[in-house]
Amino acid sequence: MSAVTSPAAPGVGGDRRGAGTGRRAGGLVASALLLLAVCVLSVTVGAKPIPVPTVVDAFAAFDPTNNDHLFVRLERVPRTILGLLAGLALGLAGTVMQAVARNPLADPGVLGINAGASLLVVVGITAFGLTTLTGYVWFGFIGAAVAAVVVYGVSSLGREGATPIKLALAGAAANAAFVSFTTAVLLTNSDAFEQFRLWQVGSLAGRDWEVVTSVLPFIAVGAVVALFSGGLLNTLALGDDMARALGQNITRARVIAGAAVVLLCGAATAAAGPIGFVGLAIPQLARLVAGPDNRWLLPYAALLAPVLVVGADVLGRIIARPGEVQVGILTAVVGAPVFIALVRGRRVSSL
Repeated sequence: MSAVTSPAAPGVGGDRRGAGTGRRAGGLVASALLLLAVCVLSVTVGAKPIPVPTVVDAFAAFDPTNNDHLFVRLERVPRTILGLLAGLALGLAGTVMQAVARNPLADPGVLGINAGASLLVVVGITAFGLTTLTGYVWFGFIGAAVAAVVVYGVSSLGREGATPIKLALAGAAANAAFVSFTTAVLLTNSDAFEQFRLWQVGSLAGRDWEVVTSVLPFIAVGAVVALFSGGLLNTLALGDDMARALGQNITRARVIAGAAVVLLCGAATAAAGPIGFVGLAIPQLARLVAGPDNRWLLPYAALLAPVLVVGADVLGRIIARPGEVQVGILTAVVGAPVFIALVRGRRVSSL
């Protein structure tokens, strides 16, 4: 009897692709629910626990004479929203940077973005007498933007342009230079050091609505650009030669991706300080569920990174009552072992 090709074979492949899409979509829903739960904890948990009904009343039946209502609206809610924005921005920025550099170890710290923001904050403190977080936001944002331009400009020198290796080397060199300049300024100005160290550790404490509204437009624009660049990043991941063969303008694609990183990383770092390991570890964790497709990877990073940042902030309030441990410390404590485990398990993806 002659072999007969089953007409159902194409459908089987389609079913598998459909199952993969359903699994990814289900993962996004689960991540969103986890983020919602963490946000509820962030508003209710702290040195002074606040019941959920009181939180609801703070908005549904606000009483300006009720201290709990004032504390929720003026302290807990803006702090939580800033944690969401900072986490989303760092997660997306790290994912975009790893895709553009084709390096799973790329993140804002490695490529000098955090160091550039830190240097300009120090300059603002010493030269312009900055004392408020709102002032730090603008100088930190400008510093991050300058650092990104310097790194890309240096890596673009030469006939080959900004290759992944040159981006990594330029980022490491710029990071070392910015850190050296920052240290030199701080060693000669003790007052600047006292102010700077409170920002340098990375924290959401003391941030109000003014800080949130200052960075919201930048993060919103950067997030839209990043989330709609998934297909572009997939093409870049194939390598420059293949991307050109597919009709991709490499320089334009990297400029678009770089603009998103500057907006996202610059605003988040300026508002909350240099919070480490979020942009490094979260994309790796997201790849375990979403795979290498950036069209799925970016939404996962946008949800999982705020879970880490806001969750670390909540944990910091619990373990050190009545004080707190800063979120930048806890993201490193939590993120470093996770990233090491991924590396040891050989799960770090090659881009």
